[in-house]
Amino acid sequence: MTTSLGYTIFPTAVGDCAVAWNGVGLLGVWLPERSAERLRARIAQRHPGISEATTSGATAEAVAAITALLGGERLDLSAVGIDDSALDPFDRRVYAAARKIPPGRVLTYGGLAVTIDLGPVDARAIGQSLGRNPFPIVVPCHRIVGAHGGLGGFSAPGGAATKRLLLTIEDARLAGTADLFDMLPDEAP
Repeated sequence: MTTSLGYTIFPTAVGDCAVAWNGVGLLGVWLPERSAERLRARIAQRHPGISEATTSGATAEAVAAITALLGGERLDLSAVGIDDSALDPFDRRVYAAARKIPPGRVLTYGGLAVTIDLGPVDARAIGQSLGRNPFPIVVPCHRIVGAHGGLGGFSAPGGAATKRLLLTIEDARLAGTADLFDMLPDEAP
């Protein structure tokens, strides 16, 4: 039985990842670090006192889905439960809107701002919010790209190279384009 609060580290095709959870849903998702010890340190920094535990139920399903997506399966993780109750209301709005972008599609920072009634001038605020995203992949911040053909930032380990990998796995397209990567300039990892 899954404990009501815990974390687990699990192997994926791109390296060891981690999730933390409580009785509501995921508290955080971590993409690969240099080592499992580094993952544990990052988890402890965000959630002091949390213990490593065995997953089951919805948490085990979330781990399986993340593992499959990182292994190359094009999956929609929007049904994975998260607990965003401790987050700023603005961040919750941004993350809820980002979760509506289906796999294989991308939206610009300005486009996401418009979807939550901010207007494209607030694209920078969207980028800052996504930079704080504690649920990468589950809140698909990798699906948000720059207005002028750039990948934009990605705060997870590996930066833009990791973002490009995730978009490649999903065979991502910007509305009206044949191939997103025909539009994007090469960016150094």
